[in-house]
Amino acid sequence: MFAASGRLILGWFARAERGLAMGIRQSAQPLGVAIAAVTLPTLGARRLSAPLLFLAVFWLVAAAGEQRAASPYRQPVLWRIHAASALLVVPQFTVATFALVFLVDARGWDAVGAGRLLAVAQACGAAGRLGAGYWSDRAGSRMRPMRILAMTTGIAMLALAAAAASSSAVAVPVLLACGVVAVSTNGLAFTAVAEYAGSAWAGRALGVQNTGQNALAAATPPVLALAIGLVGFGLSFAVVGLFPLAAAALVPVSAERRAAAGADVASTVAASAPDGR
Repeated sequence: MFAASGRLILGWFARAERGLAMGIRQSAQPLGVAIAAVTLPTLGARRLSAPLLFLAVFWLVAAAGEQRAASPYRQPVLWRIHAASALLVVPQFTVATFALVFLVDARGWDAVGAGRLLAVAQACGAAGRLGAGYWSDRAGSRMRPMRILAMTTGIAMLALAAAAASSSAVAVPVLLACGVVAVSTNGLAFTAVAEYAGSAWAGRALGVQNTGQNALAAATPPVLALAIGLVGFGLSFAVVGLFPLAAAALVPVSAERRAAAGADVASTVAASAPDGR
């Protein structure tokens, strides 16, 4: 909590204001101790519950103060990003968990060779995340690249499903492509969540983001293992391919355009005001 408040001061105040702001922040601790020294012994002399109740009231007041910033969850944008990100975890963990099994059991590879291929895929996936981030910076959009990559992931998974069902040799390069593109959207989603939530809500919003993704990540391996055992790789991969396509439909590209247009209008109005005010 103390580290977080210090970081907020660095973000909220200009360099010329941070000394005073940090001094005010630091003065809160001795003032709090002074209040406690005066009140708690007196309250505790009667019964133990009184000082505890007194402290609880302070905590509630502090918590209420943290909620002053308007909640970004009143609009559906963040909810859609969370949902899309969670759906995109399914193909990501499908490839990460079952690619080795697929190569060994369905394609007859040895475990060492399959492991090397997956290492290449993961290294390329890391580069893909960097590329996606750079792309979004240049495009001035997080959501458009995220939607395109989600659609690409869905198409790649469906192609993998068809190749797996027909025992085609193209299954291996398609699997490699899936391993790269399926992991490429994470950075875009996290950046967008932080940007839409704003500094007052970014921590909580990223917590929601992580929770949704972790829930789907934990559910994917056992559910998909059961599905592969029942219907095989081809049909299972086909079902997985529907998740990123659904995610692409949820990505709020239009909302991002409207937000960008509103920001441009605000900048124009501010620039045209007298004395730049």
